[in-house]
Amino acid sequence: MPGSNGSSEGSVEHVIETHALTKRYGKHLAVDRLDLTVPEGSVFGFLGPNGSGKTTTIRMLMGLIEPTSGRAQVLGRPMPRATRTVLPHVGALIEGPALYGFLSGRDNLLRYDSADPTADPRTRKARAEAALDRVGLTAAAGKKAKAYSLGMKQRLGLAAALLQPRKLLVLDEPTNGLDPQGMREIRTLVRELAAEGTTVFLSSHLLDEIEQVCTHAAVMTQGRLITQGSVAELAAGARGRLVVTTPDPGEAARVLKEQGVTDLVSTEDRVTGELPGQNGSGQNGSGQDGSGQDGSGQDLDLAELNAALVGAGVRVRGFGLERASLEDAFVALTGEGFDVAG
Repeated sequence: MPGSNGSSEGSVEHVIETHALTKRYGKHLAVDRLDLTVPEGSVFGFLGPNGSGKTTTIRMLMGLIEPTSGRAQVLGRPMPRATRTVLPHVGALIEGPALYGFLSGRDNLLRYDSADPTADPRTRKARAEAALDRVGLTAAAGKKAKAYSLGMKQRLGLAAALLQPRKLLVLDEPTNGLDPQGMREIRTLVRELAAEGTTVFLSSHLLDEIEQVCTHAAVMTQGRLITQGSVAELAAGARGRLVVTTPDPGEAARVLKEQGVTDLVSTEDRVTGELPGQNGSGQNGSGQDGSGQDGSGQDLDLAELNAALVGAGVRVRGFGLERASLEDAFVALTGEGFDVAG
């Protein structure tokens, strides 16, 4: 059965699944009763500020630390009990790569590969070269790792995770230290891996990174899961602002205010505002849709708003809902700001 405890070799519906997963350090509750579901084949963004419990969760999922309570399954098997069965199918880059500074990038990979009991030594060099090429390090393969920049070390760590085909790739802040070009290259690589059938679980504190590359996401803050679902659903559950393009912004703002539109912002030829009845909860993923319904099911009747503007003599050149972003969803859910692009 998909996702069952005994399913390790076949396909599992959820490659990661946790139930009330909790980690406490003394009085500090690092992860609080986490229920997480990562669909097979997804690029799953694990989103939250630094210190929100992301890395602690990943360390429990990988069997590096024991949970205080609750349970976790990876590839359909319980962790940490099934570590030896699960980890050969998982590539991971957690808290930066552990490298031998006196060895070259290539020799680091050869050493990583030799530590894998499932790796065929006859094809070791070919695997290392392919992994170096995939992360753009072929030209620097002979350079000692201690001379690598932080971004190059991240790339080498990712290459180590890609030495073998993986069912699951777990990346903890994979673009840390990379310049914008390097970040784009890693995003492209993640998309390629997903297209080849690898599920990618990617933690980040960068909203922009998650929105560009991920199909699904979960939002953590202070050790607790706030929401999870597809990126499109999470954004749709946030407030979509009404946007009116008009050469009569003053009159348009007056009419919209009378109709109950709030948080009005006017520019020379545009007025935006919050539609009446919106609360931005977004937690159930229902959100805004083309019918003008808000998350509570209230009919916002955009046609009536438009008619009120036209009836008042406002020249309406454009009228509609602006798509909410993942940033909007996060602010609506937590009431706090967040890193958007770093």
